[in-house]
Amino acid sequence: MKVAFVASEAVPYAKTGGLADVIGALPPSLRGLDIETTIIMPRYRSIAGGKKDGIRLKVAGAYPVSAIEQDGSIFIDHPGFFDRDGLYGDNNGDYPDNCERFVHFCKAAMQVVEQKHYDIVHCHDWQSGLVPLYARIKGSKTKSVFTIHNLGYQGKFDRSKFPLLGIDKKYFTPEGLEFYGDMNFLKAGIVYADGVTTVSENYAREIQTPELGFGLDGVLRARRRDLHGIINGIDYREWDPGVDGLLYETYQDFDGKQRNKLRLCEEHGLDAQQPLIGIVSRIAGQKGFDILVKAMADIMKLGCNMIILGFGEEAYHVKLSRFAKDRPCRLSVHLKFDNTLAHRIYAGSDFFLMPSLYEPCGLGQLISLRYGTVPIVRKTGGLADTVFEFDAASMSGNGFLFTPYNSEALVDAAARACRVYADPAKFKELSDNCRGYDYSWSRSAKKYGDMYERLLRH
Repeated sequence: MKVAFVASEAVPYAKTGGLADVIGALPPSLRGLDIETTIIMPRYRSIAGGKKDGIRLKVAGAYPVSAIEQDGSIFIDHPGFFDRDGLYGDNNGDYPDNCERFVHFCKAAMQVVEQKHYDIVHCHDWQSGLVPLYARIKGSKTKSVFTIHNLGYQGKFDRSKFPLLGIDKKYFTPEGLEFYGDMNFLKAGIVYADGVTTVSENYAREIQTPELGFGLDGVLRARRRDLHGIINGIDYREWDPGVDGLLYETYQDFDGKQRNKLRLCEEHGLDAQQPLIGIVSRIAGQKGFDILVKAMADIMKLGCNMIILGFGEEAYHVKLSRFAKDRPCRLSVHLKFDNTLAHRIYAGSDFFLMPSLYEPCGLGQLISLRYGTVPIVRKTGGLADTVFEFDAASMSGNGFLFTPYNSEALVDAAARACRVYADPAKFKELSDNCRGYDYSWSRSAKKYGDMYERLLRH
C-alpha cells in the first residue's frame, strides 16, 4: 500500500506546533506495517538541498512550480509563496496571500498524487483541505483521508477568491465549501474526503456539539459514520528519559528523576523540597492561561513552585512576568522556545499542568507520563482519553483532572495532587505508574492502517 501524507509542516523540516510532530512520527510507524509512505509539503526557506523529481507539475496561472525530492519526501517548490521566514505569517499576522499559497500547494500536491499513483492520500488540517475536493472532482482512484488536528483553525477566505480554485461554481454551496458566504478549506476536507479522522475519541464527540464545533458541528454530525477519533502518539525515540541526551542525566527510576528535579530547581532558583509544577505550552487563552493567572496565587499557597516555558499572547506574557518578578523563588518564567529546557521541565517537574479550554489531543501529557511526571489536566478532548483520576486506595489512575472551566476547579485539582505528594511512598508509586503507560505510535498506526484497508475495500 502506498500512502501520501499531505501537510503544511513536518519534523524535522518545519514546525510551528504539534502537527509537525505527528507528520514526522506517524509515517515511520506505518512503514513498520509494510505501508509505503511519502510526505508532500511546501518547500520553505528552512528546507535546503534535495533534487528535482521527475514529476511534471502544471498549475494554472503564472506560478512556476517544481517538485523537489529529499529523503523520501516531496517538497512543492515555488519561492514566491514559500521562501519566507514564517510558515503562515509574520509579526503582522497571517500572510494576506495564504489563500493563493495553499490553493497552489493543494493543486500541485494532487498532481503529485495522481502521477505517483498512491492508494491513499492522507491530508492534514485546512492547508491541505482542498486535496480531497480535487480528488473527488477528478474522479481519482486514490482514496482520501482528512485529519482534523484543531477545528479552531479552518482556513476561511473571502468568496471573491473562489475563481482561484479553478472549479465549477456548483461546489460553492452550503453543502460544499461555502461557509457563511465565504470559503472554508477545512470544511472542504470534511465534506469531500472518503474518511475523516481527528486526534482523539473524545474530541471526535466534542466537535459534533455546538459548544466545540466552531460552526461545523452540523457538517460533522452529517459525517459521523465516517468520523473516527484516533489518539496521537509520541515518538519514543525522542521522548525517552533513559536515553534523552538533553537531560541533566538520563534515568530509569524515581531516584534519577529526583536528581533531575534538583538540578532544574538549582538552575532556576527554586526550592527542590517543594512540589514543582511544570508547563510547556503555547501561552494563550485556549491553553487555559486565563484561569491559570487567576489561580496562581492560590496554587502557590498550597506550597507549589512553578516553571513555565512558552510563547504566545502578550497580555499573558505581561501578567506572568509580573508574577515571577514578585515571587522569584516560587515561579520561573521563560517566554521563548527552548527545546533543551522543555525536555528538562518534563523530566524535572513533579507535576505537569494543562488547564486547556479545549485540547484536541495534547502531546504534553503523553510526554509527561513517559517521564514519570504526573499530569494535572482539564477533562477535555484527548486529555480525557489519556489521563485518569488517581485513586490512592487502589493506586489506580495516572493524574488529576477537573471539569468546570474555572480557577477554583483548577486549584482543587492541584490541592489533590499536593496531598498525594505529601505521602512520599504513594507519590513515588504514582510516578512509577505513569511511566508504565504506552502512548507510542504503534497502536495508533495500526488503527490508521486498518482504516486505509477498509477504504480500499469499498
